[in-house]
Amino acid sequence: MNEHVKFDFFPRKHIPERLITFVVIGAFYKGRSIFVRHKERETWELPGGHRESHESSFDAAVRELKEETGACSFSLTFLGTYRVTIKKETRFGRLYRAEVKELGPLGLFEIQEISLREGLPEQLTYPAVQPDLYQICQKSRGKKTDISV
Repeated sequence: MNEHVKFDFFPRKHIPERLITFVVIGAFYKGRSIFVRHKERETWELPGGHRESHESSFDAAVRELKEETGACSFSLTFLGTYRVTIKKETRFGRLYRAEVKELGPLGLFEIQEISLREGLPEQLTYPAVQPDLYQICQKSRGKKTDISV
């Protein structure tokens, strides 16, 4: 991990919603991992994004998963909260796992394409954090889900 990045994960620990800046979803479809590529980047990332001020982190995860992957039907599970500190700036995010049952077309959002993979892509957008988040999602597969959409 980059020496200027500190990552901590808190399984199911309560961190006030007002401190949550973003959500990340480890999404799986037919046994493979879903990664997305933003229109302005050549790298791959887990689906996710910023939480809007009017929405809960769970609602943000549902919205981001639909927008970024085209997921139409899925189960979504809250895995925990994580803290990332980069050069003395700390932010909190929520991590979710999704088992996608049905994919539809991508909307007219910022994602150029999705990729279904067996493991992590080599070119990650956030290589200091995403391998850890991905491993947490992989280890949690097959456990109880919170909600189906």
